[in-house]
Amino acid sequence: PVSRSVPRVGPGSKLPRAPGSSPAPYVRRVGWLREIQATIREHKREHAVHILRLLRKDLGLEGTFLNEVLYKNATFLNLVDPISHDLLMSLARDLQCPKKEYDPWKSSDRICRQLIYHLTPHSKWHRHGMPRRKSQMCLKNSLQKKVSQGSMDLSGIPLTMRDVHRMAYYLQNNGDHLTSVDLSFTELNDDMVRLLLPFLWVLPKLTHLSLNGNRLTRATMKELTDTMKDMNKFPCLAWVDLGNNVDVSSMPQPLLVGLRKRLSQQTTLPTIYEALDCDPEIPSGQEGGRLEDEEAGSTPRHAVPQQGCER
Repeated sequence: PVSRSVPRVGPGSKLPRAPGSSPAPYVRRVGWLREIQATIREHKREHAVHILRLLRKDLGLEGTFLNEVLYKNATFLNLVDPISHDLLMSLARDLQCPKKEYDPWKSSDRICRQLIYHLTPHSKWHRHGMPRRKSQMCLKNSLQKKVSQGSMDLSGIPLTMRDVHRMAYYLQNNGDHLTSVDLSFTELNDDMVRLLLPFLWVLPKLTHLSLNGNRLTRATMKELTDTMKDMNKFPCLAWVDLGNNVDVSSMPQPLLVGLRKRLSQQTTLPTIYEALDCDPEIPSGQEGGRLEDEEAGSTPRHAVPQQGCER
């Protein structure tokens, strides 16, 4: 039988993965971040910058220089993971434009730790108050418990195709009152999501769908985008997380338009907005209007101010 437990994750420990499979993309990215930390401690800045370029490309940020990351605004309008983008910008500044007033190595190490936390199941365990090691239990019993609470949270549990078939059965019979489905860091691939989609898009109250940290590609993004064109599917979906997958870096405009249409009676779109530390907080009443401007082909919400290197 396949174990459903999630191993304890700490410094030097292995992150969860499905038996007999290659590591998920986030495992590779965390390995690069730990290598950056090691090179920072050894004061090998050039090597750290090289690894950072690999990480940015792997996450879909194609630029290889800091200026490209800062000023190619059109590339980052619809990022699936603006938090990683913001942290990577800060890390690039620290490595390429260190300030004399503080220790750049200490600051860079702190940003790496924040990225590792964000790109692994740590954040989910902490946010929901779950123990780091989930007890071994039958997936059937776990689903019954989660569904009865109005949400299905299986984040951090590696799933197989057989498990996905079991999930589809329970969604078909117990999903009418579900508002949230969290399948992040579950080793899902395109075929698994393709099987699940017909059972997800019929859920009448589903508003949040988390698919981040898996093995999904642009094929899943395209299929989800095509599905959202039909207003009878995902009638209440307001937020979807596809970050930290294989090659999914930005949200297609038709998908954003589909989400907006489903929220036509509301003033805000519950998504994650990227902002610099110096930006004022965006008033909630202005978010809906901004999204409508973007759909009409207006200019980006804000342009990142150009900053020079301080040596």
